[in-house]
Amino acid sequence: MNVQPVKKRTRDPSATRNAILEAASSLFAQQGADSVSVSAVANLAGVNRGTAYQHFPSREDLIAATIEWISIRMFRAVYGDAEAVQERRFDHADVPTTMHRLSVFAMENADLCRSWLLQILASENPAADPFWKEFQGSLELFAQTELTRENIDSEALSVLVLSGIFLWPVWVRSHAKTDEERRKLAIRMTRELLRLSLYGTMRPEAFPDIAERLREPLSQADSVDISEDG
Repeated sequence: MNVQPVKKRTRDPSATRNAILEAASSLFAQQGADSVSVSAVANLAGVNRGTAYQHFPSREDLIAATIEWISIRMFRAVYGDAEAVQERRFDHADVPTTMHRLSVFAMENADLCRSWLLQILASENPAADPFWKEFQGSLELFAQTELTRENIDSEALSVLVLSGIFLWPVWVRSHAKTDEERRKLAIRMTRELLRLSLYGTMRPEAFPDIAERLREPLSQADSVDISEDG
């Protein structure tokens, strides 16, 4: 009888690494950074602990990679692929879409966003994080234009905006039972951020389209299509 040799399973280091990071982000979202260990993540990911250590030699390496992985996910959801962002710029026409995309991502990944923000706020170098660097950098660039009022603190403003967006889903969970109700609450957050920006940091006369939108009753604004594709 001819015995066929057992075909070795093809290893895919990239897929294994992604599986580990997916498991780590799940633990990170549910219980915070303290719950993330190489052993616990390997068990959740269904990989050998030794394999996990090959990818991430220490717990610190795993946590740093997990935070960066979350940040890149958020970056892509809000801005698109990082490779496509050739040069940071501020385009006032993108403001409603950007805020809405961020609100939607936060609504769908509430625990993940809050855990990420806590780590970034406690970080000694937030600018090393891809999403924070782009978000805060864009606001800083915006603050240097003639479209804004004087003396805007872009770091403080970034913390205020992100904290509001990432805490809003807590309210949503208590006050929305259907997808339609959640959609409307996402729009409410987007509108209020635009209102605060328009009358707090922007010069209203430079943004007539946004000013006109905010004059519309909320019921009419709900019919406006602010899709993730812009």
